[in-house]
Amino acid sequence: MRKALLLFFTLILSITAKAQIKLPEIVSNGMVLQREEPINIWGWAAPNEKVIVRFNNKKYKTITAKNGVWKVTLSPIRAGGPYSMEIEGSNKIILNDILVGDVWLCSGQSNMVHQMRLHNVLYADEIANASYNEIRQFFVPNTVNLSGPQTKLPESSWKKAINPDVNEFSAVAYFFAKELYQKYKVPIGIINSSWGGTPIEAWVSEKGFKEFPNVLETINRNKDTLYINSQNTLPQAEPPLPKDKGLEEKWFDTIYKPKGWRNIAIPGYWEDQGIKGLDGTVWYRREIDIPEAMTKKEAMVFLGRIVDADVLYINGKRIGNTTYMYPQRRYPVADDVLKPGKNLFVVQVTNNFGKGGFVPDKPYYIVAGKDTIDLTGYWQYKVGRVNMPFNKNYNKIALHYQPTALYNAMISPLINYNIKGFVWYQGESNTGNASEYSKLQAALIDDWRNKWNKQLPFLYVQLPGFMDYNYLPSESQWALFREEQAKSLSIPKTAMAVAIDLGEWNDIHPDRKKEVGERLALAAEKTAYNEPVISSGPSYKSLQIKGNKIIVSFNNTGNGLSTTDGEAPSEFAIAGADKNFVWAKTKIEGNTVILWNESIEKPLYIRYAWADNPVNPNLINKENLPAVPFRTDE
Repeated sequence: MRKALLLFFTLILSITAKAQIKLPEIVSNGMVLQREEPINIWGWAAPNEKVIVRFNNKKYKTITAKNGVWKVTLSPIRAGGPYSMEIEGSNKIILNDILVGDVWLCSGQSNMVHQMRLHNVLYADEIANASYNEIRQFFVPNTVNLSGPQTKLPESSWKKAINPDVNEFSAVAYFFAKELYQKYKVPIGIINSSWGGTPIEAWVSEKGFKEFPNVLETINRNKDTLYINSQNTLPQAEPPLPKDKGLEEKWFDTIYKPKGWRNIAIPGYWEDQGIKGLDGTVWYRREIDIPEAMTKKEAMVFLGRIVDADVLYINGKRIGNTTYMYPQRRYPVADDVLKPGKNLFVVQVTNNFGKGGFVPDKPYYIVAGKDTIDLTGYWQYKVGRVNMPFNKNYNKIALHYQPTALYNAMISPLINYNIKGFVWYQGESNTGNASEYSKLQAALIDDWRNKWNKQLPFLYVQLPGFMDYNYLPSESQWALFREEQAKSLSIPKTAMAVAIDLGEWNDIHPDRKKEVGERLALAAEKTAYNEPVISSGPSYKSLQIKGNKIIVSFNNTGNGLSTTDGEAPSEFAIAGADKNFVWAKTKIEGNTVILWNESIEKPLYIRYAWADNPVNPNLINKENLPAVPFRTDE
């Protein structure tokens, strides 16, 4: 029996049909192809099998190679659709609903992954009103390969930016695509190949590391499966966890009579409130007065973020749970749960390492209809389980962190697919070694462009503010990292979206993804579409010293310098030869900022927004784009 035609049709809609099939298999594929570029179509069939592809009133023929691979290249076509495509070998496949427009490969770590549903409060209207048939996303499933580049991906599919499917779109990619679609009125395809927590090294091919001999050694070593297996040694047997008294005694039940409970504040970590070094479970309980107007209707409980895991009970009913620290807790409550008067709220919190509890400065309330009740304040707590200290003392290689692992599995299968350019949001996992990042990002850009054999635009996000505010000038690892990111702007056809003003001190996944997507779209208009737009905020150009003042000039001033709050520019620090920085007094004059501090007679150096999380980086141009953080004392 002849092998049936297997179509690895561009983006991994693996379609098979039995060799005996007589009628064509019709598939609503929904893919977006790159306009005005040759279109590669490829797949697998029996060796020496004839394959015919019909598209846009043209017919293309080929014969599979000895390894069963076939490929045809279709003529370029303008934006439009929907089209159908027919592929015929020993069987026939018809693909419908194909669009032609611009396709962007979006990659990186969790801030590129983060789906619209994880930001469904801030963007509730966007999700509810999403009806963009011509904006589509293909999400590449997470998979690794340390042996070498592969040609196939796990099965996935194209989704349209229509509610409810838009919930699964990358929020950054969605807003990026929406801006471009509304401006250019052509279909926009997003290939989302990203994985949370992964370092840049995992996304570069082996050839991309030609200037990194130490990395090449790691790559060659990792190809040995015996080595990998030997490193992943089994852990010592952990002692069994003690039973949770809260579950045994049903502390969540309305008939339970509390004894020995103590006061504790929400939000806050229990280690900061008199509980020393506890890993285990802590139960929180509080009776909340609910007015009759909030009953007999669906409600939503907001519990901010919790480290690490939690279960919420209301009036003895399990409402919802989350198993890890990063998602915001938003739990729907059915219309038969709340009652007028006192309602028992109980939260079981599990923490296995570090501080446990409720992250400060997040939303904690319950809402039903137009009524809201605050859940912050003093609750009661009781420890349900105390984990015994245990030294795990075993090795385990995180495969998806290894060099080339994600390039091989999640980028290499895509390189026949013509695209408009790249969008990159990554870096948090590399901040510990900032000095290497500019070289690594340059290697990634060069590597991917070589693979696509074209100098495609590369757009990327500079990391936003994160972690504690520091009200004194200080050194900063994240500021050093942002400096390394900015160095890639020296590479032709690159652009950086500054996000220093969009961060949250207590969340590595800040909510404001729309502005990131829109700034990336502006960068695309300038870099990929050659529009004469101001696509970035002020960036350092030069300085002039006059007496005890420094006059700073900027590029990208647009229609002039301004600030977000109408106040003088803040977050500028100034120093003399000793490099002891102090805050500067500032004023805007034309397209310059003048800095001084009476305590420094001979100023030499300046810094702007030089912190992990600057308090108020308010310098912008009148196009409302933020200034790029910088220093002159390198």
